[in-house]
Amino acid sequence: MLPLFSPLGDEDEAPAAPLSHRLPSYIADHRKRLRSRFMEGGATAMPDYELLELLLFRTIPRQDVKPLVRLLLETFGDLNRVVTASPARLLQVKGVGEAVVQDLKILEAVAQRMMRARVMHKPVLSSWDALLDYCHTTMAHRETEQFRILFLDRKNTLIADEEQAQGTVDHVPVYPREVVKRALELNASALILVHNHPSGDPTPSQADISMTIQIQDACQVLNLTLHDHLIIGKERELSFRAQGYL
Repeated sequence: MLPLFSPLGDEDEAPAAPLSHRLPSYIADHRKRLRSRFMEGGATAMPDYELLELLLFRTIPRQDVKPLVRLLLETFGDLNRVVTASPARLLQVKGVGEAVVQDLKILEAVAQRMMRARVMHKPVLSSWDALLDYCHTTMAHRETEQFRILFLDRKNTLIADEEQAQGTVDHVPVYPREVVKRALELNASALILVHNHPSGDPTPSQADISMTIQIQDACQVLNLTLHDHLIIGKERELSFRAQGYL
């Protein structure tokens, strides 16, 4: 297996490699140009495929990564879908090994952690856009349904964000009793339900509506507030509150 990073972090700074292991000059020059453009103009100056190249330069230090980058983007559609693809699906792509999967998953984890930091322990209702960004980053490109609950205190500050269940491409089992039980354990006063639709269409199913009503009824019995249920699609989200379901 190739190391996650080259020993000195950059092959241009490493001791001279044997001729048989050196990059052809045109590839080395291309890497230098890309790095310079990134340092001078930042990410906004670069398309997705060049950012992915920059990442894989360090994962695969002695090969031309362009063919792999092209194949990854053709397979998954865009950079976001590449980074959030499951390890099993990534490994099905020719040229992807454990080091590539690990680096992509590290990048995904860092992105999610940064977005989560923008909403944790902050008043959710006054930072709604940041919350939506976090939900999209975390869930929009998942290949199976995931059900999460955001637990809020009396000041509507987010005190916990927990995954309650995972399911198939079109179903996730949710038990209202377990939802409210966990809220009581955390001493929460309010909830926001969030789940994704892998199809990309956030339109709620009848099962989604029925489950939400059951949870709302259970919350009312225990004096908990259900602020909203968000369904995250590929490009947009649907709010039960805004659509009149709550």
